[in-house]
Amino acid sequence: MEKDYTMKIFYLESIDSTQIYLKKLLRDTNIQVPLAVCAKMQTQGVGSRDNSWIGLEGNLFLSFVLSIDTLPQDLKLESASIYFSQLFKDTLESLGSKVWLKWPNDIYLYDCKVGGMITNITGKNLICGVGLNLLSSPQNFSKIDIEVDINNLLKLYFENIEKKSSWKQVFSKYELEFYRNQNFFTHNNNLKISLGNAILQCDGSIISDGERIYSLR
Repeated sequence: MEKDYTMKIFYLESIDSTQIYLKKLLRDTNIQVPLAVCAKMQTQGVGSRDNSWIGLEGNLFLSFVLSIDTLPQDLKLESASIYFSQLFKDTLESLGSKVWLKWPNDIYLYDCKVGGMITNITGKNLICGVGLNLLSSPQNFSKIDIEVDINNLLKLYFENIEKKSSWKQVFSKYELEFYRNQNFFTHNNNLKISLGNAILQCDGSIISDGERIYSLR
């Protein structure tokens, strides 16, 4: 268990889902947050819109929980996936990666998805799940463009989180690359939505065909 910073991390060899495991810990024990669970292999990972996230061994499978009370005051929970994805992207970029973020929660390298983040609220806590292809990828996906030491990556990422940068600071970097979404799509209520004409709002939502869509997944 890493002790260089506030976040406690449990490292596991294999698990069905880091999200399920973490939620069970919160439900059945008196364990304190913040807390993270990282596995070398995941057999029943959960992605966006309840899709599965295929767990090939050696990739990153991470879930962590933070108290809502500790989040930046100007962060709308509906845009938490953008906030924590951007911090993750910043961390990878500091290590030399050229990844970018497809609205709202997908991590892309060029035109291929290499990872993603989901966020959900459980009581007074926010739970985030991160999947990232480090060594291998399923068909139609790709892997990241740098070699990554997971321990170092998590150390840097959680240090970035603990800076508690404001939403405004983080979003100002996110919006600079939003133009890269123009040839992609997102989903809302099981409908496929083009991002080509979407207008990004200052709270992280988008407006498409007159409808405001938020990013909490």
